[in-house]
Amino acid sequence: MYSAPRVDIPGPNVGSAPREQVAAAATTLPRGVVNESVRVRAAAALRPYVAWYTGYRQDGFPATLHRGMPSPYLTLIFTLDDLLTVAGHPDPRQAPGNYDTLLGGLHTSPALITHQGRQSGIQIALHPLGARALLGLPAGELANTNLPADAVLGRLCGELQARLEAADSWPERFAVLDKLLLRATRPYVGVPPEVARAWQLLIRTGGAVPVSALADEVGWSGRHLADRFRRETGLTPKAAARVVRFDRARRLLAAGAGRSEPPRLADVAAECGYFDQAHLAREFRSLAGCAPSRWLAEEFRNVQAPSSGPAQDWLRQEPNQC
Repeated sequence: MYSAPRVDIPGPNVGSAPREQVAAAATTLPRGVVNESVRVRAAAALRPYVAWYTGYRQDGFPATLHRGMPSPYLTLIFTLDDLLTVAGHPDPRQAPGNYDTLLGGLHTSPALITHQGRQSGIQIALHPLGARALLGLPAGELANTNLPADAVLGRLCGELQARLEAADSWPERFAVLDKLLLRATRPYVGVPPEVARAWQLLIRTGGAVPVSALADEVGWSGRHLADRFRRETGLTPKAAARVVRFDRARRLLAAGAGRSEPPRLADVAAECGYFDQAHLAREFRSLAGCAPSRWLAEEFRNVQAPSSGPAQDWLRQEPNQC
């Protein structure tokens, strides 16, 4: 849901340079402006449930709007100072609100997040098939919804929040998460193996496998697979494929935005399995709520603040009719 300049470094059990030093080197900014983000993998025992932790801190920026994009992960956020302001939820019927912790399910439209130039916290990416073990309920019950994390985690949420706020560094905070989240895991009631197989194939192929092929692979009818898959994850296989493919495409766009010669939209579309550049642009508008060029201009001006050249290149590449 949140994005910022990021440095990938090993997890808590792997030797590395101090995390806060690596993060501080991520960007060069004017005096008094802070913009750091550090991503690490969870402890090995948590990896069936947790994909990664991202610690972020910003200060001294203009007020901005950030789009929390659809992705193949549930989102768990603990703030470290100001509240998280969600101006628009994936479900438009849900009223805007402020959160000190937030848990969000899979969704196919963006969340709109605002801040006044300062925010910090930790975002945890959760595997949807691990939700039963870590959260005690299937990810399908959280689909298209944001709610305070204590509504699901109970007293553990308050303990985590207090311990994270008391910690002095990113490594200490990540160690707190490893310890308390591992303690929270319960005897694992596995998802149907057919659903797990279908999800794994979607992830492995970047969302490129047809739904009919998924049904054939697991030995279920398409209707039965769609029903069981949605109950477990919150999305149908078709919607999940769109989200997985979109997530890959927008990460390629983001990676290219900081380069002097970013990849062409048509090349990203071909690599991610879209019919053409126009197809990618339509899907981006549907899932992100805006055109690729607008997202790049907003996100990288307001969050990462690189030179304007790459964003202008993307603007020229976008088809006008989509």
